[in-house]
Amino acid sequence: MTRVAPSGVAMALALLLLAGCHRSAPEPAATRTPEGLEAAAIQAGVIPDPASTDITGLYATESDRVCIVPSATAYRIGVFVDYDEQQQCGGSGTVSRDGETLHVTLGGESAGCSFDARFDGDHIIFPARVPDRCQTLCVGRASVAALDAVRLSESVSEASTLRDAKGRLLCGSAG
Repeated sequence: MTRVAPSGVAMALALLLLAGCHRSAPEPAATRTPEGLEAAAIQAGVIPDPASTDITGLYATESDRVCIVPSATAYRIGVFVDYDEQQQCGGSGTVSRDGETLHVTLGGESAGCSFDARFDGDHIIFPARVPDRCQTLCVGRASVAALDAVRLSESVSEASTLRDAKGRLLCGSAG
């Protein structure tokens, strides 16, 4: 008969106990995989989700200015581009939102200056091509095409103070 040293028996029992207690690691819960870098950044909270961000505010980049304030039925928008006194644009209108798309109408329905802009949560980007009738808002060779403005403020009162070159309020109650 073979004798097993007591330390060998203890070791064998310990291994059997450990083998019986072994459990596989739990599978991580499935999460929705973001589609693209922007979606991943939104999910991580690095950038705001455009779908849940209010568009109200004052936006600007260099000489481009945009104001958006709520009105009784939708939002009012004002746009001012100022290169110098011979090259500028200014006008007011309405804007409605569908996700990341802003439906902009400047100068009223009859002016024919309607287009879709993009809103990413803190940026408003006008398309590179706008209707020719939008040129009625401008003097010289200035244009509202490709306007790109970053949010400076979410304040209605600040946005309401934007004026054009003639001093007209673009988003105020008289805008």
